[in-house]
Amino acid sequence: MGYRGKRRRASGAACYGAMGRKRLITDSFQVVKKRKRDCKEVKDNQSPLHADAAAVETESSLQDAAQTDEVELLKQFDLSWQYGPCTGITRLQRWERAELLGLSPPITVRELLLKYKMDPAATYSLWHDYSL
Repeated sequence: MGYRGKRRRASGAACYGAMGRKRLITDSFQVVKKRKRDCKEVKDNQSPLHADAAAVETESSLQDAAQTDEVELLKQFDLSWQYGPCTGITRLQRWERAELLGLSPPITVRELLLKYKMDPAATYSLWHDYSL
């Protein structure tokens, strides 16, 4: 006779060993303990979004060159969707495009960009270092 859709049920004794002790998964598989990593390895293995030293250095160099309120103003300009997308172009190009389209971007942003035009952290948007 063939299989008729009824499933055989394992008895409750199947999960217990010969001595009546409940069996554990470690009875069948070897326990492997991971070795502890030192702090340097942990830092090296972090994802680029969390441990990108270049991004931290870039932002700190911009903060050295500009005041924190100026940095915040540039970040807010990057986050403002009303001036169009900011990927693939510099902040100044985005500002000029928004001006041509009549979107009236803040003039203070343009002044900051011209003031720090040699600083790549001020020139490029927040997402310049990320590949899309």
